[in-house]
Amino acid sequence: MAKVILGVGSSHSPTLLMEPPAWLARAGQDDVHIHALHDFEGARVSYEELLAKASPAILKEIEMDVLWKRHEANQKAVAEIRTILGEAKPDVILVIGDDHKEVFQDDNMPALSVYWGETLPYKPQGMMKWKYDQDLRATDWYPQEEREYPVASKLARSLIESLMQRDFDVAHSRHYQPEQGMSHSFGYVYYKMIEGDPIPIVPVSINTYYPPNQITPARAYNLGGAIREIIEGWPADLRVAVIATGGLSHFVVDEDFDRRFLDIMATGTLEDHASLPREKLQSGNSEFRCWSALAGAVQGMKMDLIDYVPCYRSPAGTGCAMAFAVWH
Repeated sequence: MAKVILGVGSSHSPTLLMEPPAWLARAGQDDVHIHALHDFEGARVSYEELLAKASPAILKEIEMDVLWKRHEANQKAVAEIRTILGEAKPDVILVIGDDHKEVFQDDNMPALSVYWGETLPYKPQGMMKWKYDQDLRATDWYPQEEREYPVASKLARSLIESLMQRDFDVAHSRHYQPEQGMSHSFGYVYYKMIEGDPIPIVPVSINTYYPPNQITPARAYNLGGAIREIIEGWPADLRVAVIATGGLSHFVVDEDFDRRFLDIMATGTLEDHASLPREKLQSGNSEFRCWSALAGAVQGMKMDLIDYVPCYRSPAGTGCAMAFAVWH
């Protein structure tokens, strides 16, 4: 019978593929003009409002030597995740991620979708297309060539059917439109987490970002539990890793909230995930839901926190907090 032999939670922020000068470039453009910012209570605020309330101590958090130390910590954690995953030697990886209107748009935005085509197309588009100053280092960024990655198609179809039997309403895709490629939630896994030949994945996408049908943390946790049960019912003798990507707090770094959430990930229950304040799970923080789904899938397994790295990038306290953890 199949068995979940490893759980992995990892941020997938573009910050992990950038050096600190690009962090600052991103803050000066995206955080000021594009990203939806929410304060520590969850209220939507402008960059200027956030800056007016920010502690002057944040200036020390964006000194260049601090940024480089955090960059090095990120890269060390990414490498450790890659090593642990490689040593685990999974036959299949089930990936839980979210979409940033890279695949799904407002004409059809499913709360839950599973892809079950034979391959998943990668295209350098959306978040994965380099869009920052050409003077900044782009060689660590996502590849800019198209390719196809393997999907465990039969298992993905089995997952869809089994989730439907458990009263989860699952949207599905066997292919994308010609101009579309995968979300960077999955592109990050293929590019940064898997060494050597690509391992077939089962891509599970949940809507964390976009009202009005964002999956709730409790529903995400129960989804993870159902996924674990279904995997353990697969007849083949497979070693399965379950990975969730996203988070933690962004685009305003909230260290206290992050650390409370990591405690819940380590020892929390369904009720703890259900009680997460929904008003704080917006914008980038919405990706906590991917971790809640992972928590349901790794119930009873032991969490090892590899690192937590709060990556500030502006005097207003914007940025992205990185977290890396495994479950054995």
